[in-house]
Amino acid sequence: MPKYQFTCDITPQYMPEQSSPEDSVYGFAYTVTVTNSGEVAAQLISRHWVIVDANGHNEEVKGLGVVGHQPLLKPGESFQYTSGSRLRTATGTMHGSYFCVAEDGERFDVAIPMFVLEASHGSQPPGRVLH
Repeated sequence: MPKYQFTCDITPQYMPEQSSPEDSVYGFAYTVTVTNSGEVAAQLISRHWVIVDANGHNEEVKGLGVVGHQPLLKPGESFQYTSGSRLRTATGTMHGSYFCVAEDGERFDVAIPMFVLEASHGSQPPGRVLH
């Protein structure tokens, strides 16, 4: 097992109530579970997201912590949060990285794997059909 390692599990969800397809606005939520799968306690300090829509529009988001927190995770501990993003197209992708500092002072980056944001008909409320 690597000494310094976090893993990320991400579940995206289309939010039709926060979307206006006729205005090219598509809202998404994503729930991230960050787990310290290494051997040393470490703190998540900052995030860097790259958000790309189906037209190739690229947006970068950088900032301290996640949803106002900079969690310190002991080996085996997890932190879960939900955040959101808006796209101008019905599909897109997100990926990025977290910057972390271990208890012993070691600094390391954690890759956030790419995931797809997709406004699918299966996510629509019953009885609503988009044409």
